[in-house]
Amino acid sequence: MLDQKYDVQSKQLVAVDCSIFGYEDGILKLLLFHRNIEPSRGKLSLVGGWVNEDESVENAAFRVLKKLTGLTNIAMEQVGVFSQPDRDPGGRVITVGFNALINIKMHNKDLVQEYGAEWFNVSGLSNLIFDHNEIFEKSLEQLRFKASYYLVGLDLLPEKFTITQVRQLYNSIFQRKFDPGNFRKKILSLNVLKRLNKKDSSESKKGAFYYEFINSEKMSINERIVKI
Repeated sequence: MLDQKYDVQSKQLVAVDCSIFGYEDGILKLLLFHRNIEPSRGKLSLVGGWVNEDESVENAAFRVLKKLTGLTNIAMEQVGVFSQPDRDPGGRVITVGFNALINIKMHNKDLVQEYGAEWFNVSGLSNLIFDHNEIFEKSLEQLRFKASYYLVGLDLLPEKFTITQVRQLYNSIFQRKFDPGNFRKKILSLNVLKRLNKKDSSESKKGAFYYEFINSEKMSINERIVKI
């Protein structure tokens, strides 16, 4: 370390900003709230907060998520560090971005409403405060990269589901429509789904078979690898 003395260094604030994605009714959404402090009071912001002196940035992100949604044991991933000196007009703030993909039906709606948060369709989303659009876009890019190689969203689907429901989830993540035949072939080639002797007749007259994951809680990453 070139500068050996701590006391000569200026103090800087550290925060976390979380892109919390949720899936509902075939739509990928982002949890946002109206900022309650200046600057940019009342404008849309990612879910975030300060990092306390006695916690890591990871624990701060989990704390913020639990406080707002009531959820615990959620898989969160670090997106990156955002440190442009002028990124926050309120002061010198370095923020660490995180993302998470949750089941909207599982969170505590009362808590979300208490903090004035809302779910917004990610399609066409813009005009977030500061550099939050950049954090959101990089978070979505990371989610798509992961979804390109691994079967994501296992807890976002019902216990029994159709291939169409899986494809709708992926359509929402990538904001484009996958070819039904090619997608079905790719997903079934993973050998991680078990076809059930029951059909969903709502999709077509012929009906679509229901599937379930084969010991999904025990599957290794290699068993779930896929390139969409």
